Amino acid sequence: MGRTTRQHRYEHGPEGGCEPAAGRRGGPRGRGPVLSVAAAVLSAAVVAVLPAPAATAAARPARAAAAPAPCNTDTGPYQWELEEYLKLPADGRQSAEDCAAIRTFQERERITPADGYASLATYRTSLVIEERRSPNRDGKCPARSHRVVCVDLTRQLLWVQRDGRPIYQAVPVRTGRWGQETRDGWHEITERIIDETSQLYDDAPMPYAQYFSGGQAFHGVLGDLFNGGGSAGCINMRLGDAERLWNTTALGDTVVVWGRKPAT
Repeated sequence: MGRTTRQHRYEHGPEGGCEPAAGRRGGPRGRGPVLSVAAAVLSAAVVAVLPAPAATAAARPARAAAAPAPCNTDTGPYQWELEEYLKLPADGRQSAEDCAAIRTFQERERITPADGYASLATYRTSLVIEERRSPNRDGKCPARSHRVVCVDLTRQLLWVQRDGRPIYQAVPVRTGRWGQETRDGWHEITERIIDETSQLYDDAPMPYAQYFSGGQAFHGVLGDLFNGGGSAGCINMRLGDAERLWNTTALGDTVVVWGRKPAT
């Protein structure tokens, strides 16, 4: 998104409280009547002659875990790629086994919906996992003794490194579309607003916004990161990833952007 007029919307809920200690079930706590010794002895005698409750004939068997729902989604647009990635028989056609394996992968990586469909989000996640092993294999993000936020527009990846070693694993991003491209080059984080909104785009939420080049910022999105061709220049991130980036970086950190977003 472009430069915005920022609004702070810090909301504070009502302060918490607790119930008073006195007044349990109809009044303040107090000492009850004292039993006489004779009454106590009589009560113990009555208890002694009462028969013990009969033991249950047999313990009830533990309830078996519910079987997973059948997986029956159709063939997805990235069927072949995910079959190869998950080491399934690669024929480009969905089967019950393919569906179950894809759904297990989606559940492990917290992809929603986790329905076994070979979607773009699932495929992009598989690519990111592969890239995490060596995100800077081409050496395009400089090694420095301080933190550097690395943004590869071509691969649509972001990570943070220090001394050339990742301290924030590579995550998928969505950068500027054609005509509103994210600016490449060297930048630095100049402003951070945790609860940002955009008046330029109908008060669209921009949580965990960190500005690095004029009006361009890293920020989280509340919807599907993979829905749409690109942003209006900002670097969009999944909400959880944006929060973790916020907790990793600080004002003045270096940002290096290179490459070109596909189809721009």
